[in-house]
Amino acid sequence: MVTMAQPRILVVDDDTSIRSFVEMALDSEGYAVSTATNGAQALAVTDQVQPDLILLDMRMPIMDGWTFARRYREQGGPKAPIVVITAATDAGERAAEIQADGFLGKPFDLDELLGLVSRYTTRDD
Repeated sequence: MVTMAQPRILVVDDDTSIRSFVEMALDSEGYAVSTATNGAQALAVTDQVQPDLILLDMRMPIMDGWTFARRYREQGGPKAPIVVITAATDAGERAAEIQADGFLGKPFDLDELLGLVSRYTTRDD
């Protein structure tokens, strides 16, 4: 019997309550969760851990989501899908600006979040 590794999710959001909620929800569903409060921290995390999915806020201090996405894609190696999580009314446009794989508008409910994460982390092996 082969045991699959837990999908690794990187949550990048400067809002502590959102970051904590997402981390707890995904952890309780069996995901391995890393967090970062801005894009610079997130890049440091991706140097250590290869995430299977990145949940990315766009407006953050130090390094925003636009800059993170560009720099992340400039790095060598395989790339995780990026899903934008934003309170912007034009969430789809924000996602398109960075060629994100998907988006989720804030506020979102737990079922929306879990469905989205499952969609991007389910492997067809």
